[in-house]
Amino acid sequence: MTTIAVVDYGMGNLRSVAKALEHVAPDYNVVVTSDGGDIAEADRIVFPGQGAMPDCMRELDARGLREPIIVASQHKPFLGLCIGLQMLFDHSEEGDTRGLGLLPGRVKRFPAERMRDASGNKLKVPHMGWNQVLQNRPHAMWQGIEDGNRFYFVHSFYVEAADPELVAGRTNYPFAFTSAVARNNIFAVQFHPEKSQSVGLKLLSNFVTWDGSSDMSKDKAFGTANV
Repeated sequence: MTTIAVVDYGMGNLRSVAKALEHVAPDYNVVVTSDGGDIAEADRIVFPGQGAMPDCMRELDARGLREPIIVASQHKPFLGLCIGLQMLFDHSEEGDTRGLGLLPGRVKRFPAERMRDASGNKLKVPHMGWNQVLQNRPHAMWQGIEDGNRFYFVHSFYVEAADPELVAGRTNYPFAFTSAVARNNIFAVQFHPEKSQSVGLKLLSNFVTWDGSSDMSKDKAFGTANV
């Protein structure tokens, strides 16, 4: 039986993520685990999280999960969610924290001076609620998801990728920020698919069947993204 490991490093409500995966993959074994051995043996990895970046990195190291995550990210279908996206990058402004360095770039706080809408009204931070995700390019994880569909966000920091080719999706609040990244077998999103109703479940369903390939010629056959 195929196993999906949901990484538990003590941060965030993992039950909703696990339940959503069980819903879209009833024939799979979904395991919430803080055991590096479970991560090594699993076929697919989901790396979620909520909270502050310094706390997340500290708890990840305290449980000895840094190396298992790094190894798994190199060859297994790997899905990062929210902080699980931010932790993949080099550095975060939140607590001046080093990330895992798996992807090049930095995590930055929404700048107060720019948080105004087109009418000059102040926008709230954290960015909380439903917002559009605009797909930068075709990808198997976007299969059956229309460009511009809305997902649920809760965050005060966003990723600034050093390599534009990493960006698989973007969202405006009020400027365009990276809300999805993709490289090889890694796909990660800033939003919460487990809280995004049917469109979020579709993304998780795509992950369950995705082979981890970065072959864009294969992805283009889906025709689900406008570029």
